Amino acid sequence: MSQGLQIIVKGRVQGVYFRVYTQKQAVKRNLSGFVRNLPDSSVEIVATGDAADLQKLVDWCQKGPILAKVSEVIVSPYHAGEHFEGFEIR
Repeated sequence: MSQGLQIIVKGRVQGVYFRVYTQKQAVKRNLSGFVRNLPDSSVEIVATGDAADLQKLVDWCQKGPILAKVSEVIVSPYHAGEHFEGFEIR
């Protein structure tokens, strides 16, 4: 059963290839959705897929890529009816 999450990652997460590595993590887990930078210097991820794979993505977000310094990860259910083909960087 497919589920969806919105994940907001705060800290030093822009300019450290966070979006590129997030896309790789999502594709590896067959998740669909997108990742984008937000104006407040955080990163937003919207991902849909298997609950176990989504949890693995959330776990990865706690640390992120090597140059990132994650201070907070906020996870909420995502219910907007948008259907995603693949996982894109926006």
